[in-house]
Amino acid sequence: MTVTWEEAGWERVAPGVGRCRLPGWDCTAGLVVGADAVLLVDAGSSLAEGARLRAEAQALTGRRVTHLALTHPHFDHVLGAAAFAGAEVFGAEGADAAPAYGREELRADAVRHGLDARAAEEAVDVLVRPHRTVHGELALDLGPGGGRRVLLADVGPGHTAHDLAVLVPGDPGVVFCGDLVEESGEPQAGPDAVPSHWPAALDRLLELGGEEARYVPGHGAVVDAAFVRAQRDALAARFGVSHRS
Repeated sequence: MTVTWEEAGWERVAPGVGRCRLPGWDCTAGLVVGADAVLLVDAGSSLAEGARLRAEAQALTGRRVTHLALTHPHFDHVLGAAAFAGAEVFGAEGADAAPAYGREELRADAVRHGLDARAAEEAVDVLVRPHRTVHGELALDLGPGGGRRVLLADVGPGHTAHDLAVLVPGDPGVVFCGDLVEESGEPQAGPDAVPSHWPAALDRLLELGGEEARYVPGHGAVVDAAFVRAQRDALAARFGVSHRS
């Protein structure tokens, strides 16, 4: 028996597209439902969080998650990935070998940000790296005859060296931005950020989605194109970088 988005505690962003805000770091996970397949965007910060997302996706769709897109290799987005046995895992080109996927680096970063040390160790021990990496763009068919087609786009570098966005065409279109866009706080630029390219990555997001799309940030509330544009301008000023438009 399936439940509604609201009953599951998820926000419906567009027909067949939803997201939830996970506790702790206010990290977003997204769900795209097709006739034949189910795509999850990001997997949470631990095996327990991944298991929660798996159960909620099953309750919402009546089916298991078949595809998992990881927007970037930070602990709060990837450590739950091992909960999705059998799902095909996607990341941006180079993400499968990113230094941030180093076992000790991920564990230390998670614990430094407040994740229980045992939970971090357990998740890192069974860490799942992307099975397929995206160079440029990759279309996924989630329904028969292209009835639901999702576009994975390697739009980085920016927040990290390996940023993947997910475009779900429709009315409205939806763009899952990962941490290239944050609404609940200032965008975080850690040691693996590439500030000189970040504004251009946001330009690419705007090209993908257009003016009418709904943009789902890695943390915080869903925003519009004007918000993304303003954040692009703020990042350009913050880092002394020019941008194209």
